[in-house]
This record gives sequence, C-alpha cells and structure tokens, in this order.
Amino acid sequence: MPTIRVAHSPDSDDAFMFYALAEGKIDTGDRRYVHELSDIESLNQRALAGELEVSAVSIHAYAYLTDRYALLASGSSMGDGYGPRLVGLDDPPADPRAAIRGRRIAVPGLRTTAYLALRLYQPDFEAVVVPFDLIGEAVRSGQAELGLLIHEGQLTYAAEGLKKVVDLGEWFYETHCLPLPLGVDVIRKNLGRDVMRKTTRLLRDSIVYGLEHREDALKYAMKFGRGIETPTADRFVGMYVNDFTVDMGRKGKDGLLALHRAATEAGLLEKVIPIEMVDM
Repeated sequence: MPTIRVAHSPDSDDAFMFYALAEGKIDTGDRRYVHELSDIESLNQRALAGELEVSAVSIHAYAYLTDRYALLASGSSMGDGYGPRLVGLDDPPADPRAAIRGRRIAVPGLRTTAYLALRLYQPDFEAVVVPFDLIGEAVRSGQAELGLLIHEGQLTYAAEGLKKVVDLGEWFYETHCLPLPLGVDVIRKNLGRDVMRKTTRLLRDSIVYGLEHREDALKYAMKFGRGIETPTADRFVGMYVNDFTVDMGRKGKDGLLALHRAATEAGLLEKVIPIEMVDM
C-alpha cells in the first residue's frame, strides 16, 4: 500500500486537525497516511529539502517552496486579530515598536511567520534562535531580553511571569483588516494531481470530523498539549481550528498576499509569491 508521510508540529491544534486521519476515523482508500511530528522550523527545513510529501509549514517558508509544493486550501492556521506574542519581564511600554529596537529577542526560527511579522513590525533587533517551547525560559534566564511566543505559549505566558509587549496578529489586523496567516499545509507536486486532490479532500474531512466530534478530538489533542489544562487547549484549538482551517477562502488568501506583499516591499522577500492552490 503506498504511504504518504504527513508531518505537523507537536501542538494541540495540529493534532486536533489530524485526529481523524491518525486514528483511522475516515477511509483513506488505497493509501496509508503516516504521521510525523516535529517543530515547525524543522518542518520548514525538511520541506525546503523536498523531503516530505505533505507538511505543515510556515507561511514565511512557503515563499521558498512554490517550485516543489502546492498549497492546500484546508489546514491553515490564521490569527484573526490575534497571533504570536512578544513578551518580556517588564510592564508593557507605551511605545512597543520603539522599546524593542535593538533588543535581543528569542525567536522560534528564521523561517517562521512569527519572525517575519516581527521584522515587519520592527526590523531592528537581534534575533536569538531558541526552540519554541524554551523561549519563555530564555527570557526568564536572561539569555534574551524578550521572547516571541507561538503555539500554546500565546495563552500560558502570564502564568510563567511574563508580560505582553505586543500581539502581532492584533497589529496585522489593525494594519490590513485581514487575518494573519501563520501556517499552512503543503503537498509535493510530483505526487500528481489525482493524489494531491484526494489528499486535500482527506485533510478537509479530517478537520470537519474533528470539529463535529470535538470532545473526542480534543481528548486526543491533549496528548500533544505539553502539560496544559483542557480549558486552555480547548481555547487554543478554537483560535486556530475554525472556518479558515476548513477552507482559508478569499479572506485567508488575501491575508497571505498582504503579508507577502508587505514583506516584499520591506525587502524581506524577493517577490510576492504565486498561490498555487490544490482544488478538490
């Protein structure tokens, strides 16, 4: 039986999306889908090498993948007025953009969308790459002055003694009136159009199944929540598994284009990338 590797990050929203596929809740026909877990920056690098058939990647990294991978309409994570949060130990400054200039900031990877958005917000800072789940500790230990949080850390930072400096999803919405696209699922083009379409439908079916069987899907997702409580996981899943995840739609595509256009104008990307979407 042909096997397709589906790689995603070890956090609760991705696990929720892939619950039905991982647990055999939907029929995958004549193909077997095997799941691999890795942090998002590692997935970005593996996709850049063309290693994976299907993978979650950062929108930032997708700009460098369009020769090998097509975009799936399902599986995206959109921050609709919220997103990666920059945090520190001190009280929030009156002018965050000015206050972070030149500071040493722990970031989860140089191809992550969070990093790209922060460079758009304030290009003048020193990046210190730290595994995403150790960023809070990097700030508390003094390894970095500020930290850029993704995944569940966006909700748990206050309990760790950290204070919000700026929410980049909120800033992006205020600037563009669009959601900030953070992650997407991509599929390798050399699989062929038929397999690409079938895989897209399966992923969409998996997301819909999870939303329709929320309690069971959330229980499964809790295995990947790194010790967070169920209400926090439920809130986090609600933030990033929603209508945009079922189908990013026109608004999601516009957010993607707005981000890449802004990054191109700022000299952070060479050009606005073409969107090659797999139809179902």
